[in-house]
Amino acid sequence: MSNRVVCREASHAGSWYSASGSQLNAQLEGWLSQAQSTIKPARAIIAPHAGYTYCGACAAHAYKQVDPSITRRVFILGPSHHVPLSRCALSPADIYRTPLYDLRIDQKVYADLWKTGLFERMSIQTDEDEHSIEMHLPYTAKAMESHKDEFSIVPVLVGALSESKEQEYGKLLSKYLADPSNLFIISSDFCHWGQRFRYTYYDEAQGEIYRSIEHLDKMGMGIIEQLDPMSFTNYLKKYRNTICGRHPIGVLLNAVAELRKTGLEMNFTFLNYAQSSECRNWQDSSVSYAAGGLIVH
Repeated sequence: MSNRVVCREASHAGSWYSASGSQLNAQLEGWLSQAQSTIKPARAIIAPHAGYTYCGACAAHAYKQVDPSITRRVFILGPSHHVPLSRCALSPADIYRTPLYDLRIDQKVYADLWKTGLFERMSIQTDEDEHSIEMHLPYTAKAMESHKDEFSIVPVLVGALSESKEQEYGKLLSKYLADPSNLFIISSDFCHWGQRFRYTYYDEAQGEIYRSIEHLDKMGMGIIEQLDPMSFTNYLKKYRNTICGRHPIGVLLNAVAELRKTGLEMNFTFLNYAQSSECRNWQDSSVSYAAGGLIVH
């Protein structure tokens, strides 16, 4: 075995967000200053992974709930956009680069996860092509900057899991979710609407198309807040809403369900909702974003 440190480059810096550390820092500070800490400290957050010009302001509402003084490990669960994956995959990297500072992967937790036999190893190419985890790295670095040498990250790429697999990974990760020194970041956008996404569900009773999209998303958000994995699965089956992080969300809901059996009380609250644009006709398209957090009592 070579001892060469493997680094994952910030491959989307300069396109999806600023490659300049000082500029990025100023943008993140600006968005965070507009958000309130209403449910701090969150044990888990759901936040979007689009370009920061679209969703940076929305994501801040989730990251504002993070308490860096107690967080020692940050699990980041993101969906796979480019490679077919029926399980979950771990990164081959040791270090994830960001324009702010480098983040270190927790190799001890990685070794424990690897031992379960439930994980694949993605290539560095797959890792760098994927944006769903990377878009959370600058925000993680920013939220944790006061304790930047005291935490590590656990990136997990989540495939197109069956219901039973969501349950299996939820069960496995529930022991980590039970630990107050761990933070879970669930990477997901909400409805991708329009012909280019091959999804044009429209409920005329809601008025304009963008209102119908909002109604559909908020129905899903309300179901996520109930923390019942089965209800969320049924909602997705019924409406086929194009929530790209549905499997990471499913894993979180199953982890929560596992912990609730032990008597732990939890609440999930969404704090912000936004759309990339307001769709009014069939030629339009938009992506929705939502930010929220899980509190463990």
